[in-house]
Amino acid sequence: MKLHLLAFGIAKDILHGGSVSYDLIVGDRISDLKQSLLETYPDFVALTSLSFAVNETYVTDDHRLKEGDEIVLIPPVSGG
Repeated sequence: MKLHLLAFGIAKDILHGGSVSYDLIVGDRISDLKQSLLETYPDFVALTSLSFAVNETYVTDDHRLKEGDEIVLIPPVSGG
């Protein structure tokens, strides 16, 4: 299934762009997406946390993804 990933901050740098199309197996969950991202983009391992929102709603690792979902990758936030 095709998903649309939006990334910000360091996640955008790791993906080499703020918006990418991504393929997963139908029925996969956020936890499967995380694992796939780690395998495809090993730099994600360095992040202390990575949150996800699907269609503008924060979700947990067990959230089941559907064709066409828009997924926002939310890296750790720091500032002064």
